[in-house]
Amino acid sequence: QVQLVESGGGLVQAGGSLRLSCRASGRAFSRFAVGWFRQAPGKQREFLARISSGGASTFYADSVKGRFTISRDNAKNAVDLQMNSLRSEDSAVYVCALDLRDRTTPRQADFGSWGQGTQVTVSS
Repeated sequence: QVQLVESGGGLVQAGGSLRLSCRASGRAFSRFAVGWFRQAPGKQREFLARISSGGASTFYADSVKGRFTISRDNAKNAVDLQMNSLRSEDSAVYVCALDLRDRTTPRQADFGSWGQGTQVTVSS
């Protein structure tokens, strides 16, 4: 069974950057596409980005396209999310998960093995 742990969150000023990391235990990690999500207080969980199992294909939500970049290193069992040009509205808990269906268009209901999340706070 794959377990995911996120890290890299923190406090950053608007316009700044952060790099989040999702580290996995278990050799099955490299078989799965992986996605990043976020949830702000009082809001629904929002899909951000997904990367294919081999890393060749990525998919982004319009809200982060051009600012966030997802990447992975299967040798390290890791998927990173580079976040640039951060805004106050990017403040949230960021969580990674495995895409268990890997449809052409990601569906949140298809994701599992959720991590605990890492807090990102962007000050204006």
